[in-house]
Amino acid sequence: MIVHQYVKDFENMGLGMFVHFGIYSILAQGEWVMHQHKIPREEYRSHAPKFRPETDWAEKLVLTAKGAGCKYITLTSRHHDGYSLYDTCGLNDYSTIHFIGRDLVAEFVSACNKHGIIPFFYHTYLDWYDERFNNDFPAYLDFLRKSVELLCTRYGKIGGIWFDGKWSKKDADWEEDAMYSMIRRHQPEAIIVNNTGLSALGELGHIELDSVTFERGKPKPLNLEGSPKYLASEMCEIFGTHWGYAEGDLLYKSPATIIEELADCRRYGANMLLNVGPMGNGYISEIDRAFYGMVGRWVGLFGEAIRKPRPSGIEVESADGRDFLLRDGNKLYLFCFGLPTSADPNAARMKDVARYEDTFTLDGEHIISAEWLDNSTPIEFEEREGKSVIKTVPYISGRNYVVRVGKIFV
Repeated sequence: MIVHQYVKDFENMGLGMFVHFGIYSILAQGEWVMHQHKIPREEYRSHAPKFRPETDWAEKLVLTAKGAGCKYITLTSRHHDGYSLYDTCGLNDYSTIHFIGRDLVAEFVSACNKHGIIPFFYHTYLDWYDERFNNDFPAYLDFLRKSVELLCTRYGKIGGIWFDGKWSKKDADWEEDAMYSMIRRHQPEAIIVNNTGLSALGELGHIELDSVTFERGKPKPLNLEGSPKYLASEMCEIFGTHWGYAEGDLLYKSPATIIEELADCRRYGANMLLNVGPMGNGYISEIDRAFYGMVGRWVGLFGEAIRKPRPSGIEVESADGRDFLLRDGNKLYLFCFGLPTSADPNAARMKDVARYEDTFTLDGEHIISAEWLDNSTPIEFEEREGKSVIKTVPYISGRNYVVRVGKIFV
């Protein structure tokens, strides 16, 4: 099996920010507003001059991501509405260059490079705007490849390309060989992703793909039996019910739920790509910024455990069956879940400093020491009937981190 270092480096990132941003952001009804509200092409196009982000939008976005512990950002360079945030260089006249004289992708990449964040580009496969998508598919595919080639040649080294929409024509010949070989010529170490959508979570695809996707679905172990190359995995998630900004969306997942999902991603070695949909001015809404910040506080305490450590293969016997171990060399990381996020919050106050036990078998190894990552206090442990027993404290008075992580030296 071929193992590329750039794929291993990608899965060590742990957490990335997904950004859905475009004309739909000023309409504030989600990224599918053109399709769902059946807005005619020319009417939708008329909104393009109004989509004029503040000049510091990219700087603020990148700093938010960096503050939350994200290592990469995936930006919608073109979503299904067909509007490009980059200079299409004569391929069409439907981009931010034509309407506001700005290359928003260039602004984004500049901010990423300035602050040490790796830029990725989302790019749609399907297109509601370009009539060739339905009327002359071969011509459309040529246009699509030339569009993506601009992203691969005009912005320096990039982290990868994240495709979406292939599911729109399940039986079509998307000429993937031509697309991926072009990307490899210009960006040989770019991570190539092609989202399988909600119905095919974790499905393996074309040989040139580097990561499988789990869209809003709990990751699972990958079965790479028979695969000629090693693959990473990534789960993309949203706080609300829309990827693009929707001011009326109040159905939000709690930061606690997201933290549990992030932990479960790493249980199976998957990255989490956590979405925000900036408002039309390019700034992140107050609630998204606050919720992202709360997830970032957790990453600030436990980020060491979500980068290099990989699934250990060690079975953990815990009170509720949710705790697990990751390994990085001679270090084990114990992810200790507190109360389920659906539990009565009063229970946490009633059971402060509750103690549980996690039990596991270490073949030929013994625990030397153990400590909590959040405050470096020792963790009690003992050997009992050939098994290692850790005395866990999921939460303590005044603190409930949802998932508490301890570091064990063996």
